[in-house]
Amino acid sequence: MLQLVRNATVFAPEPLGAVSILIAGDRVAWIGRDANEADAIARSLGPVGLLEEIDLAGRRVIPGLIDAHVHLTGGGGEAGAHTKVPPLTLSQFSRGGTTTVVALLGTDDLTRGTGELLAAVYGLRNEGLSAYCYTGGYHLPLRTLTGSARGDIVYLDPVLGVGELAISDHRSSQPTLDELLRVASEAHVAGLMTGKAGTVHLHMGDGVRGLELVRAALDQSEIPARVFHPTHVNRNRRLFQEACALTSRGVTIDVTAFPVEEGEDAYAAPEALRTYLDRGLPAERITISSDGGGCLPTFDSEGQVAHFDVGRPAALGEALADCLHRGIALEAALPAFTSNVARVLRLARKGRLAAGADADLAVLDAHGTIESVMARGVWQVREHRLLRRGAFERDATSSDDQPTIPATTKSD
Repeated sequence: MLQLVRNATVFAPEPLGAVSILIAGDRVAWIGRDANEADAIARSLGPVGLLEEIDLAGRRVIPGLIDAHVHLTGGGGEAGAHTKVPPLTLSQFSRGGTTTVVALLGTDDLTRGTGELLAAVYGLRNEGLSAYCYTGGYHLPLRTLTGSARGDIVYLDPVLGVGELAISDHRSSQPTLDELLRVASEAHVAGLMTGKAGTVHLHMGDGVRGLELVRAALDQSEIPARVFHPTHVNRNRRLFQEACALTSRGVTIDVTAFPVEEGEDAYAAPEALRTYLDRGLPAERITISSDGGGCLPTFDSEGQVAHFDVGRPAALGEALADCLHRGIALEAALPAFTSNVARVLRLARKGRLAAGADADLAVLDAHGTIESVMARGVWQVREHRLLRRGAFERDATSSDDQPTIPATTKSD
């Protein structure tokens, strides 16, 4: 199918102005201003009758968001088996503008495993999104499918690296420097063998050691800084300062779009991004993720869960809208949600709107809210109306009474 999106104000993420986008199947075939050129290319690709035209009347179009930290099979479990978070569904991502996800295991990497995670990734792919995952989880030895992190990355197509390995957290395995270096080496070498990211996505806790292990790894080994991708770095202000300092050494840091109460010793994701950019730090070395499906616990002095919340995939799109409300230019905010993530994960066709890229895009309304979403050339959401839902989602997931179309396979 051919689709011509006309009169779009495109941020790719850099501003392209008013252009049209020609989409052929699941790829962007052309972007430009010449309507005659668009028509000529469309005719060369297929019969004119197959071309659908969509006029966006100047609305802003951005690349689909990439969420590099998602508990697709559910997180939690720290307060008992009944507190395990349920798996996430297709529309929880698509409604918020997310078209690519990277799934992982967290605290519970025992009753949940890599095989289950892979099955969920393949399921989400069948429903129309792009999905990948990490191997391992919080603890050492790593939970793997083939017996090693290197084997999982090399032999299992969706596996991009290791994550989320926990450090500076009372729930971690308290890894030593040598243990961290061994894991990082496995991931890095596997990345070299496959062209994948080969990153180690590090869960950062509130521990006083902060990023000490990462600094030591950079000081005492030959492993490239790009291998380390610490997340939740905005959970307290001291940790955020440490993380910002590491970006000058080549580390990309990940900010989490979790709720922050007034007066809390943490940065909300938009505030963290604004602070980071205002300091003139490397704009390409910061990413933002949702921690969707993850448990957001608060612990008492004895390490017991006092109360908890659950991360929402929609928080990613909401954080982008909040960035705009805080006065951050769209072209300045977007890379942390799109192109920066694609770069650190080595997803060459993601994170940008350009000829040859995957046809993943989102349309913003006048308030900066996600209005419409296309993933791999298929509209998931149009003008706030949910068009496709997961296999086990109820119709109630729709914001109106209109019927939704069950997602099928890529060939649909």
